[in-house]
Amino acid sequence: MELGLFVLILALVAIAAGFVGSLTGLGGGVVMIPVLLIFFGVPFPIAVGTGSVTILATSATTGAAYVRDRLTDIRIGMFLEIATVPGALVGAGLTVFLTHSNLDQALLIALGLVLLSIVPGAIGRRHEELPAGVEPDRRSLALGFRGEYPDAALGRTVAYQAGDTDSALGVMFGAGIVSGMFGIGAGVFKVLALDRYLHLPMKVSTATSNFMIGVTAAAGAGVLLAAGYINPVIGAPVAVGTVVGAYIGSRILPGLHNRTVRWIFVPVIVALAVETILRGFGLP
Repeated sequence: MELGLFVLILALVAIAAGFVGSLTGLGGGVVMIPVLLIFFGVPFPIAVGTGSVTILATSATTGAAYVRDRLTDIRIGMFLEIATVPGALVGAGLTVFLTHSNLDQALLIALGLVLLSIVPGAIGRRHEELPAGVEPDRRSLALGFRGEYPDAALGRTVAYQAGDTDSALGVMFGAGIVSGMFGIGAGVFKVLALDRYLHLPMKVSTATSNFMIGVTAAAGAGVLLAAGYINPVIGAPVAVGTVVGAYIGSRILPGLHNRTVRWIFVPVIVALAVETILRGFGLP
């Protein structure tokens, strides 16, 4: 494949990745990495490095937009980063070690399982528009983890209160490890913590996750860059395409229903997860 065509296709795929990442809070890497592995045959560590670039581009593009739209809860996001950043450093170090130990196939299978872990939570809460009966813990009350946002789809301002911060912190540390290992931002676990344990509205969870994934990815990207796992020929068009897709997604999200957001990415994630697991087992 000619270099120009290769760069163009990468940029177009990255637009789709940025669009999905900005709408779901999972980061564009959740789409970009499996595509690089399956369709372009990019080595796993290079794909992970490119995923970090994708996440940084998604977060940088959507961060300001969602803050302006009052969807991002910066206070909650910064609090949870005290668990995700150490996890990202641990995860990035594990990637370097496991790659040098020739465990790429095992990492592919693990990546597929991580993608599949998104699906049950999305299906189980498919009818929920707004959380109900939230019981905040003492830390949530003491730190004032509550807020409100204008919901364009519902036509009113929605107030919310965060719930179980202890469980959310534990999930966030695991999210950091996954982010550092796979370069996908681990938005699935961030959204899980924000949506299921803190009981924030889905759009607030998505927007806050988009804000957080950039901080987490930056922590792991330095390790991957030092190890030589970020290829500028691949990373540059991916970054540009991701910015375009993420911007489009950030314009659409405020007008969507919370339950709609849960369903946007499920079919794509299932297909890519199955393909990645099969490739990990050496199947065509």
